[in-house]
Parts: sequence; C-alpha cells; structure tokens
Amino acid sequence: MLTSFDPDLDRMRLPAEALDTVLSLTPTLPEEDVCLQDAAWRVLARDIVATENHPPFPASTMDGYAVLSEDHSPWREVIGVQAAGSIVDVEVTPGTAVRIMTGAPMPRGADAVVRVENTEMADDHVIVNQESVSAGENIRPIGTDILIKDLVLKKGTVIGPPEIGLLATLGLEPVSVRRRPIVSVISTGDELLEPSMAITPGKIRDSNRFSLLAALNQAGATVDWIGKGPDDRDHLHRLLTECIAKSDMVITSGGVSMGELDVIKAVLGDLAVVHFRRVALKPGKPLNFATAGETLIFGLPGNPVSALVSFELFIRPAIRTMMGHPTVTRPVITVILSHDVQPTDRIEYQRAEIRQDRSGKLVASTTGGQASSRLASFTGANGLVIVPPRDLRYAAGEPVDAMLTGELMGASDQDSVPL
Repeated sequence: MLTSFDPDLDRMRLPAEALDTVLSLTPTLPEEDVCLQDAAWRVLARDIVATENHPPFPASTMDGYAVLSEDHSPWREVIGVQAAGSIVDVEVTPGTAVRIMTGAPMPRGADAVVRVENTEMADDHVIVNQESVSAGENIRPIGTDILIKDLVLKKGTVIGPPEIGLLATLGLEPVSVRRRPIVSVISTGDELLEPSMAITPGKIRDSNRFSLLAALNQAGATVDWIGKGPDDRDHLHRLLTECIAKSDMVITSGGVSMGELDVIKAVLGDLAVVHFRRVALKPGKPLNFATAGETLIFGLPGNPVSALVSFELFIRPAIRTMMGHPTVTRPVITVILSHDVQPTDRIEYQRAEIRQDRSGKLVASTTGGQASSRLASFTGANGLVIVPPRDLRYAAGEPVDAMLTGELMGASDQDSVPL
C-alpha cells in the first residue's frame, strides 16, 4: 500500500504531460469481425483491397436506347428491353436498338446509349433525333468506379455511410474492425441517491454515473457494468477487483481527493500501478490514473463538471486510441473572447458557446458560473475555452485557444455549422 504522500505521484502534472502518460499506456485493442450492420463508426483493422471490378459489366448511365455508334440510321427496330438486374438475350445490329434503363448491362453488340430525351417512339421502332452518337457514350465501363486490387479503404479508416456502401458493394462482409473497449463505471459516496429518490438531509442524487454513461456511448465504448459503491474500503476493493478483471477500462467518480473517506485513492494503491494523482487543471485537479495489467483505471473527481472535463481531456482520447482512431483528441481552434475572463493558478477549461459571426470570426462566450459543481455550465456548450494562468485578465476581443466539443454555431441562435 502506498503512503499518503509520494513526491512523484503527488507532483502536479500539466494536462499535456498527463495525456501523454495516459496514451503511452493505452493499448490498441485486438480486431474482431462484425457484420456490416454493426460496422458503422467502427475503425478498420486492415486495409481493404478490391477483389472484383465495379461495375463488373459495362452499364448504361442513362435511360435510353442501346445502339451501334456506327449505325447512323434514324429509324431503328426495338428488339428488346434491358432492365437492371437481368440479361436480355438479343444482339444489337445495324437498324436495331434495345430499350435500356439506367444501371442496366449493355446488350451484346451495342457500344453506345442514346438518351431517351433524344428519341421518339413509332410503334415498335424508335426515331433517333440526333445526328450521331460516339462509341462509349452514356456507358460506364467495367471497373470505372473500382478496379480489382485497388486499395479501397486504408486501415484506421472510420466506417461511415459511404464506407459501409463501398464494403457492401464489394461484398466484403464480415469486416475486420478494432474491438470496442469494455468499460465499468463506479460512482462512489454514501451520500448518493438514485435519480428517482426524494432528497433527504445530507444526500444528493447521483448524476456522474449517467453523464459518464452518455459520454461513453457517444465515444463508442461498451459499458459492461455501471453502479454505485459505498465509502467502504473492503467493499470497493472487491468491486474494483471484479471490474478490473473483466474491463479494458474502469472509471470511478469521487473518493480521490485528500479526505479521510476518499478511499478510492488508497484502494488503487493496493490493486494497481498509480501513475499520477494530480493535474494542474481546473476543474479536475484530483485526477488519479492507474493501470492493472492492460486495464486503464481513471479515478475522477466527484464534482460533475470536473468528471466530464476530465473525460473529454483524458478518457475520450484513450477510448479512441483503443479503437484505433486516427485522430484521438478534439480539434483545438482559435477563438475571440466576447467578454473578459479572469485566469486562475491552473490551466482552466471554461465551458463556452462558440459561434461564427457574420464576418466569419469564431467568437466564444462562457456559459455563466464555472464552478465545478455547476453541471448547467455544460448545457448549451459546444467547446471548452482554454485559459492558461497569468497575472492579467483576458480581455474581450483577445484570441485564445478552445477545444471544440460539438457543432459550430452560426451567427444566430438557430444557425449551426456542421463540423
């Protein structure tokens, strides 16, 4: 068991140093095969190389008539109809044409398609109202979109709607992706009530468990267990042992500060290798990070804003690293402050609304009181304004960095600019 004070563990880390430590100890999870219906927003574990041409046959790009380009006769007998999904057993020769639909395979003999707009029907014949048609006109050749052995998608690609479509087009199912991290979440504190319970003296409702669940779902993790733990060392020791054994990541909230009943810190010393316990961050200073084998353990502060800010800065990047994402951190942009901001003795991440004004500038306004207990400061926020410590306050109109966590708002309250 660790002593109550360890000079290195209790050394205050800068956020960047703490994140580097977390990511250096975060493994990339093994791959698994999933069906296409379950592949959306997963990360490819292997390069995707085409095993066939697409289209696999010459196809019409228009509704019209399949003809011979060297045939300049305006009057042609219609000898069949070629729809998509079937093959009509006819051959186009001089003086004939085949009615053809968009995407349908070209019939034998034909090497061009006349648009239906440039034709007229006369009984069982078609009148072509254009002087000539070039070979290959309105035809999509074999392999136009994808050639066999083409590198279609690179390892590390996030699978979105077009990627799903490509995989389906090429018949590549199942698909190899990185496994989602399995996460356990423990809210600690004898004062915590369920949301459905009435408040009694000295009690509060547990919000962290549900906020973290939502954040984990959004990040792509699989939550295997979520619940509460009392301020009892033996009970938490057993609970953490069970969660560590079945999880890639364990997240606790509360019990990591300096109080006698902050037992998570002591239990982590028994069960895991603790890498740091404090970050020069506001909110979120008492952040414990440990590992047990390849399981990551984050001991978050109990204040709800501190927990969510810590999640954004450290846990979300770790989850994305586990899943093989090419980019693990949120984008950091430069914004203009709309009002004065008072710095503190630590790097502060203030919740803010960031919008693009009519001149194109990105303007940030913080969301009122920034106390670590005021969860309402996160509602409506789409970014975290980064306020480093200094002697002078940051003045309205001054540029600062901000982490963008949601859609960029437009010039009016109703507008938004998708990322």
